[in-house]
Amino acid sequence: MYKLWQQRLNAPPAPDLLSRLIHSEEMPEMDPMEFSANMSLLIVGAVDTTRNTMSGIAEGFHRFPKERAKLEADPSLIPNAVQECIRFVTPVAHMRRTAQEDYELDGQTIKKGDKVILWYKSANRDETVFDDPYALKVDRENARRHVAFGYGVHRCVGARLAELQLRTLIEEMIRLDIRPRVTGKVERLENVFINGFSKVEVTLDPA
Repeated sequence: MYKLWQQRLNAPPAPDLLSRLIHSEEMPEMDPMEFSANMSLLIVGAVDTTRNTMSGIAEGFHRFPKERAKLEADPSLIPNAVQECIRFVTPVAHMRRTAQEDYELDGQTIKKGDKVILWYKSANRDETVFDDPYALKVDRENARRHVAFGYGVHRCVGARLAELQLRTLIEEMIRLDIRPRVTGKVERLENVFINGFSKVEVTLDPA
């Protein structure tokens, strides 16, 4: 990534993403290593987590076949289905932060310097927010309230790219009537940080 940064910096502005960012008014003050870290996060975060969500979509539609049927009957539900699939899978389990000042949250005192873990998976299964949270519902009215991408200034910078990839996947699955059917082992990653799959054996059933 650092080599790419050097190449784009020393070349005339071009229409690709790296060049646009490097030659923008906001970016010249950014340290090269900080820039490289942000670009790596954009690429890896939007690819690795999206891949795990795609596997989760195949597994989810297998467990909840009526939800796939809803999309076939009404493709306008696909954008909402993308948000619901992200909530359902929640590819990143948690993120840790360090409290910068004393703070009280729901009667619990968090002191400056305390390490706080934000469990996205737990929030996305909150029964007080989501009805029947362990079910996949492509027409869930508040699906977009998930926090799988984080929240606020630290919200995932690759969120829009991930959403586009997942939307394209589901649209093409419906358009071509391709049906991933789980026919073998489903093995999850043994990882406390990433909710993903090491193996999802499927057969693609065409119409």
